Amino acid sequence: MIRPIKKVLVANRGEIAVRIIRTLKDMGIRSVAIFSDVDRDSLHVQIADESICIGPKNVKDSYLNKVQIINAALVTGADAIHPGFGFLSENSSFAKLCEIYEIKFIGPSSRLMSLMGDKEEAKSLMKEAGLPVVEGSETVVENIELARVICEQIGYPIIIKARSGGGGKGMRLVREGQDLESAFMSARKEAENAFGDKEVYIEKYIDDPRHIEVQILADEHGNVVHLGSRDCSIQMNHQKIIEEAPATSIRDETMNYLYDMATRAAKYVGYANAGTIEFLVDKDGKAYFMEMNTRIQVEHPVTEMITGIDIIREQINIASMEKLAYEQKDITFTGHAIECRINAYDEDNNFMPSVGRIEALNIPGGYGVRIDSSIYQGYMVLPFYDSMLVKLIAYGKDRKNAIDIMKRALDEFVIDGIKTNIGFNKEIMRDEVFVANEHTTSYLQGKRR
Repeated sequence: MIRPIKKVLVANRGEIAVRIIRTLKDMGIRSVAIFSDVDRDSLHVQIADESICIGPKNVKDSYLNKVQIINAALVTGADAIHPGFGFLSENSSFAKLCEIYEIKFIGPSSRLMSLMGDKEEAKSLMKEAGLPVVEGSETVVENIELARVICEQIGYPIIIKARSGGGGKGMRLVREGQDLESAFMSARKEAENAFGDKEVYIEKYIDDPRHIEVQILADEHGNVVHLGSRDCSIQMNHQKIIEEAPATSIRDETMNYLYDMATRAAKYVGYANAGTIEFLVDKDGKAYFMEMNTRIQVEHPVTEMITGIDIIREQINIASMEKLAYEQKDITFTGHAIECRINAYDEDNNFMPSVGRIEALNIPGGYGVRIDSSIYQGYMVLPFYDSMLVKLIAYGKDRKNAIDIMKRALDEFVIDGIKTNIGFNKEIMRDEVFVANEHTTSYLQGKRR
């Protein structure tokens, strides 16, 4: 039975909140924006139908404050919450609170989120489903002594990963035992600050892989489709910088295998809503399940560009108990899309965060250019939140065409008043290895200035 959603509280800020609110407007659904006391001038607040302050600038007291956000939904009469990405988007206890208060969480159930969010449990489930997994700890690693034992068993290099969340936070690469303790402690601290959960696990590190994702959609009636692949191999400190769709670096045979594995995984756990299965593909073409993200991804626009499917709209339709409107055979992939993340970084000073007022702004346009952003001239970039300002997406008939359009768009982009990584993105678009599609996840490590 279809249960139409009438009002959605967007439990996020910045460009993803703007992105969600715009689709809600397109669907004729009322929106509620939340904001901290320093965020009241943000674009997502300005364009929403309603807005409500949920606390002070500190994320723990505002955007991570589950009780305040639930109260905000109840006060405003929202019948659903869209978490976006980051913050509480993969917090199963928050999803559970939504269920308790009969507020529809636009995402999977709290049970599934808990299963897939616990990366050890997820690995075990995916192993059962027949997916290849990377060797590592069977459970969370609670102390440095256990960490040392596990690392001796699987051998270096290893990578420490936060149990909750993603986005490169709470991750540390360790190549030698002498560096393990400091990496272990700093990963736990960063994970706690970012996700409210300090627990980490350990995996064998795969040198120089490609990072390949498969976007899936699944409804509440057992139907599952994939929306193709994304290559997210351009990274810095395990944080994605540039993403593209489709993943043209991977052989069709391997890619078809990953599609099969991704849809199999979703069906095996009874998944519903949008999700992403992430894989590592090594130099020999061998693939490994890495994790499942039970939320909308930062890089979802590149998938939307090659499929013509609004993934946010589909999330809302699924949450309304609608069946998927198409089968796998109905989904086609056309052209190539690339996304550059424009961050408030000082690229000439070790990519340190930059804050201040945007004094002048020129947004690129023209054929094949999409901008997902929350900034405007006069906008104050604050030090309290994520540094991403804009997602710049270029779409072309093929990869070369998309790169050429991205070059043009980056050349047009002007953000004055703060430092950004626009120049660094320009360098990558003109880099011979990137253009030749021969890069791996470690390629940028030697590109720091």
